Amino acid sequence: MSVPPPLPRAIDVVLKGGLVIDGGGAPAFAADVALAGDTILAVGPALDAGGARVIDASGLVVAPGFIDVHTHDDLVCITQPDMTPKISQGVTTVITGNCGISAAMLRFDDAVDEPFNLLGACEDFAYDTFADYRRAIEAAAPRVNVAALVGHSALRVLCLEDLSRPATATERARMDVLLRDALAEGALGLSSGVFYAPASAADVEELQGLAKTVAEVGGVYTVHIRDEREGIIEALKEAFAVTAPSQTPLILSHHKCAGVRNWGRAAETLGLIDQARRRQPVGLDCYPYTAGSTIIRPDLVDGEVEILINWSEPHPEMSGRTLASIAQDWNLTQTQAAERLMPGGASYFQMAEADMRAILSHDCCMIGSDGLPHDKRPHPRLWGTFPRVLGHYARDEKLISLEAAVHKMTGLAASTFGLKERGRIAPGMKADITVFDPDTIIDRATYEAPDRHAKGIEHVLVNGQLCWSRGVPTGLRSGRFLRPR
Repeated sequence: MSVPPPLPRAIDVVLKGGLVIDGGGAPAFAADVALAGDTILAVGPALDAGGARVIDASGLVVAPGFIDVHTHDDLVCITQPDMTPKISQGVTTVITGNCGISAAMLRFDDAVDEPFNLLGACEDFAYDTFADYRRAIEAAAPRVNVAALVGHSALRVLCLEDLSRPATATERARMDVLLRDALAEGALGLSSGVFYAPASAADVEELQGLAKTVAEVGGVYTVHIRDEREGIIEALKEAFAVTAPSQTPLILSHHKCAGVRNWGRAAETLGLIDQARRRQPVGLDCYPYTAGSTIIRPDLVDGEVEILINWSEPHPEMSGRTLASIAQDWNLTQTQAAERLMPGGASYFQMAEADMRAILSHDCCMIGSDGLPHDKRPHPRLWGTFPRVLGHYARDEKLISLEAAVHKMTGLAASTFGLKERGRIAPGMKADITVFDPDTIIDRATYEAPDRHAKGIEHVLVNGQLCWSRGVPTGLRSGRFLRPR
């Protein structure tokens, strides 16, 4: 029997006997993985562990740690740094600041304005600059890595006197100064959410200028488009127009065809996206559920889709009930009931399964939970997104291969967002690693019990430290703030 050659430096941990899915989309292969500090040192058969700690990965998949590309964890990663909803499903990096809604630089006196109330309470908004926010994450040492976008809506609130109109040249210049400062401090890029009131009056010219600034430093531009319902084609074209002149990488957030009248259009929207990709860089993400979740908005009440109330500030007792049943009890229309329940949050069962499957399986689609950790009764995607893709859609439904699923949530995500040392199992990469049982992995969170952690996530290492093992946290928190460049 041949003896493996000695490794070039001392090793700390070896994951032995596992099936490696390296995150690049290649077929799985049997190999050991050796770690030294926060870095992968070697990948190969029968590595000599020496005196290193051995983690038995026999019968398990060893994959890069999952990257949740679409989160609203901006403040919870500081206020609740254990990050149990994410680490328990194998996520080792979260990307915050999505949909134009970011926390840095904002302050609120009494109540947090919508949609920023998706992130936390007044006292949680405590960071006057992006650098302050970054330092707060570093001081909190969350259990997962954090990378952050700057929200366009946040910039508008800070720089515009009147949010009901496009920004003036002077206001655009003010936003640009704040954006450049954040990019210099390590922001990934800019997110926008013209779907939401603070940014709905923004025009293409306003967004194009900011996207150009992002392109200058190699950042990305993510967008919650203006309309995911009947006006989706026009909304997509608007997003393409924002980034085309500067060729800023565009990422379409939580792509969906929402509303009963919009079902069956995924082939059309994906075809349009593929056309755009021949002219400019475009990517997208989605979550594996047919319900979305956001604030309670009467304009989304159409009487055709079921709406589940997640929380209501004036009527907390209505959490977990459907809007239709509440409206019936109150002898109101559903729109009137929604208005009475505001401010609050809801899950909207507005997508067709076939459309979601088509989007999920698209080559350029990444995985983002879009979970809302501040919700008192969150959508189950907060706890179950990644195991649901791996267990239900890859293993059970065979919609995509296990290797393709891992690629979407690791290598593709890392390369798209410029996280150069993450997303792959290879020597020299950072040791963010998720070890899971391919036969048992599955989500267990439901709309009735949304905070149940997944089954089949055996071990999770963040920067080389074992932070989750066999269903429980280890007590270690080794996450970092990640700069993309």
